[in-house]
Amino acid sequence: MTAVPPRTERRTRANGVELAWDSFGDPDAQPLLLIMGLGAQMVAWDDAFCARLAEAGGHRVIRFDNRDIGHSTHLSHLGIPDIQALMLQAMAGKPLAVPYTLRDMAADCIGLLDALGIDRAHIVGASMGGAIGQEMAIHHPHRMRSFTSIMSTTGNPALPPPTPEAMAVLFSPTPLSFDAYLPHYRKVWHVLRGPDFPLDEARDAERAQLIFLRGLNPGGVARQLAAIFASGNRKPALRDVQVPTLVIHGDADPLVPVACGVDVADAIAGAKLLRIPRMGHALPIPMWPQIIDAIAAHTGQRRDH
Repeated sequence: MTAVPPRTERRTRANGVELAWDSFGDPDAQPLLLIMGLGAQMVAWDDAFCARLAEAGGHRVIRFDNRDIGHSTHLSHLGIPDIQALMLQAMAGKPLAVPYTLRDMAADCIGLLDALGIDRAHIVGASMGGAIGQEMAIHHPHRMRSFTSIMSTTGNPALPPPTPEAMAVLFSPTPLSFDAYLPHYRKVWHVLRGPDFPLDEARDAERAQLIFLRGLNPGGVARQLAAIFASGNRKPALRDVQVPTLVIHGDADPLVPVACGVDVADAIAGAKLLRIPRMGHALPIPMWPQIIDAIAAHTGQRRDH
C-alpha cells in the first residue's frame, strides 16, 4: 500500500454546522469533493485511494465528515428517530417528520464549497453520498462540473430491496467497546464487501481502529437513515438534470442492488454506466484502478500513472 503523508484535518462552518475535512493534491488544482455514505466517516475514503485519485485526475481531492458523524457536528439535541415507525409511514406513502433530509445534507456540501471559496467542483458520492450528490444535481447544478454516483439509488420504490443479510447488518446495533466493535466491523464488511478480498480483510482491523478512535455516533446514523427515508423518490426530478454523470455500481452489491445503479443512469440524460463484476457495497482495493481511471476520464483530466 502506498504511504501517504499525514493529513491536516480542519473544521469549517457550513450551513449551520461544522464539517471536518481534509484534502489531497495541489491546493490550486480543480476541486473534486468526495461525499461518503450512511454512518461512514470521511476516512472511509481511504488515504491511498484519495492520493491516487488526486494524482490520476490532477485534482484537489476534498473529503469530509457528513453532519452527525466523525468529527463534524453531532446533532444529538434533535433526538433519535423511530426508524421502524418511519419505515412503515414511508411504505404507506405518508409524509415523514425527520430532523433533516438529504437536501439539507446537500446544502452542507454547498456551504463547504462556499467556505472554501470554490465556485464549482466535481462531485463524487458513494451510497447515501451518491443520493446527496443527486440532490445537488437537482437543486444546485451550477455548482457542479461533473457528477459521479457510486453504488447509489434514485430512491425509486419499485427497485429491488437489499438482501436479508445486508438488511441484518445494516440494522445491527453498533457496539461501543473496541473489543466488540472489531468483530462487528469485520462481519458487516464481510457481508457488504463480499468474500475473497484478502487485501481489504488484512486492513479491517486498522480501519476499524481508526473509525473507533475518531468516535462513533449511533444516534447520528439513525438521523441520517431517517433523512434517506424522508427524501423519497428522486427519479422524476433527475429527468431534468444536465450535469455530466458517471454511474459506477458493482454487480454483486447486496445492499443497493445493481438495478439501482442502472436506474440512476437511466434517469439522468446522457449518463454513462460502469458495472464492475464482483464488486459489492464497498470500494475494494483490487477495484481501485478501474474506479479511479473511470473518474479521472469522466472529469476530463486523466493523467498517465
